[in-house]
Formats: sequence, structure tokens, C-alpha cells
Amino acid sequence: MMKDTQSRIYLSPPHMSGFEQEYISEAFTSNWIAPLGPNVDAFEKEIAEYVGVSGAVALSSGTAAIHLALRLLGVANGDRVFCSSLTFIGSVSPILYQGAEPVFIDSEPENWNMSAAALEQAFIWAGRDDKLPKAVVIVDLYGQSADYDRLLSICNYYGVPVIEDAAEAMGASYKGKPCGTMGKYGIFSFNGNKIITTSGGGILISNDIAALEKSRFLATQARDPAPYYQHSEIGYNYRMSNILAGIGRGQLKVLQERVNARRKIFELYYNELKDIEGVSFMPEAEYGTANRWLTVMNLDQEYCKVRPGKIMDALERENIESRPVWKPMHLQPLFAGCRYFPHDYKYSVSDLLFNTGLCLPSGSSLTTVQQQRVIYSIKNVLSKFR
Repeated sequence: MMKDTQSRIYLSPPHMSGFEQEYISEAFTSNWIAPLGPNVDAFEKEIAEYVGVSGAVALSSGTAAIHLALRLLGVANGDRVFCSSLTFIGSVSPILYQGAEPVFIDSEPENWNMSAAALEQAFIWAGRDDKLPKAVVIVDLYGQSADYDRLLSICNYYGVPVIEDAAEAMGASYKGKPCGTMGKYGIFSFNGNKIITTSGGGILISNDIAALEKSRFLATQARDPAPYYQHSEIGYNYRMSNILAGIGRGQLKVLQERVNARRKIFELYYNELKDIEGVSFMPEAEYGTANRWLTVMNLDQEYCKVRPGKIMDALERENIESRPVWKPMHLQPLFAGCRYFPHDYKYSVSDLLFNTGLCLPSGSSLTTVQQQRVIYSIKNVLSKFR
């Protein structure tokens, strides 16, 4: 086959819809180029309506949204917060911002998200210690919902609220309900590599309107209602700009198209590579629909002698970007000494996935010709290790 080796294939690049410029132009024409403005108000309303919640607050990042959610839940110095271990650090760093102690929970093999068995063990341990967590941060990994019926039943039993980190899961669902809506608070990220993007940004969603108003106050430097700049508590410069919100509005119009495109990309990878011994993919749980933000390939080392790093190096030589699976938080130097609860006492699912998983180019603008180039390169390197 003829290979186009000149153009770089990125993991998950931005994909503009063409509608964005309309909203950006409105912002320039009206001179609403500072933070806040009509696009911000409209974007919040449109996101809230899309997922079916009472309100939303557009922010500078998904990390900022998690931070505000923790503030709203009263997480403070010395508190504990349980969090998925197999995730990006943005899920966890806000816990440190609040001076709290992260406790990491493993994944389960059926869906790669937080393990109910590990979560139960963590609560039993915390109960013996008479120090339950103030919150549980559950991550919807790579665009797939966690198993919320099981996880929420545990958290509700102990009376601990949930923050749903759906940063990667916009457009995905759990039992017909949009991701981001399962906990007390939900968050999305609109970073440049997400399924829809505002260049940089995020959003906090909830059915608690009073709490969202408090988050708006905190996100705008916690300025008191006075005729001068007066501040009675610490706040942050976390609000989204009117221009970036305009980009988000244009992106939201094509969200379902982006989900469909990424699911189609997954299907081609799966059909082309599934019959190779030792190759599998992140499973889609029966309880929901994943947005397939990233297609993640898994290599069973018992049958497949090549490590993910070898494939990643081979793809890079072909000018193709790929990434390892997230390095679990309990393995990060920053969190050395933090408590971790594995799915099973015999092994850690997160560790296994980190060692055997590889994220493949999955952008919704990926052409079939480009994807076949990726597939050809993968097959070529795998054939050398049969």
C-alpha cells in the first residue's frame, strides 16, 4: 500500500466545526473579549440543557472545576478524599490544593474504572480509623462511565458525596443518563485534546443552584458585593473568557458527530487488529455508551512479546503520535506514601494496564487513509515479534 509518511498524525487534535467563528466574531464586534459575557452565559445554559442539569459554571479548566467542587464540599487541610488512581493528575492535584490527603482506588478489569471492591475496602479501612473521606472523585476513564449503581450505593451508605470527573467523557452515557450527572457535582474538560474543545477550559455542573452561585463567586476572586474591591475569603481567577466560550458553543453543535466519528475509528482499529493473538481493547461496558475519546489497545504479555513502548517508538518513527496509558497516581513520585487499595489482593489492575496499554490516534478528523497507515505500522512491528 502507498504510505503518506510526510504528514504527522496526532493523538487527538482539535477539530473545528466551522460554527466557532460566528460566535468569536460576535464577541469581537460587541467588544466582549474579557472574561465573562454573552457567550459564557449561553455556553453554560447549553451545556446544562444538553446533560439535563439545573446549571453550569464555565471555568478555565477541568482541574479548576474539581478544585471548586472540593471547596464547595468543605474539603480542608487534613481531610481525606478518595480518588481513582488510573487517571490524569488533574483529577488529584486539587486535593493537594486543599491540603487534603488523597487515597487511591484501583480500577476493575471489566471497565477500567473505579473498582467497587477496592472502594468498599477503602471505606472499611477509613471506618476503622474513624476518618471517612469528605468526598470521592470518580473518573470516567477514556470516555467510558464508571459503574455508578455499585459505586454510589457504597458512597451513599457512608454518606459521602461524589464528584464525577467526566473530563474525558462528554457525550458518553450511563444507563441512558449523560456522564457528568451522576454525582453531587460533575466536571468536563475542554482542553485542546478533548472530544470538543475551547482551546483550554472546563465546566462545573450540578443541580444545586446555590452551590453553583457560590462557585461563581469563588471563581471571580471572591469579590464581596461592595462598591470597591473587598475580599473576605480566598478566591481564584478561574472564569472562562467570552471568546473561548464562543468556541465551545460552536463545538457543542457537532458533539454527537464527534462521538460517532470516534466510535467509528475504534471499530476500524478493532476489526483490523482483534484477531492478532494477545491484542485486545478497552472493553465497552454493557451499562453505557462510551464516546471512545481515545482508542486504547492492550497487549497481553503472555501471548504478545512486544511491549507498548516498542510500538510507540515504531509509530513515532513513522511520524505518528501515540501515548502510554495514564501512569497510576499511586505510582507517581509526588504521591509516594499515599494509601492505595487494589482491586484484588493478588494484583493491581491499574499497574497491569499501565504496563500493557497504548493509546492510539483517535481524533475525529482522522481519515481512513491515515488510520490505515497507523494500523499498517502496528501490524508491521507486531509481525516482527511473533
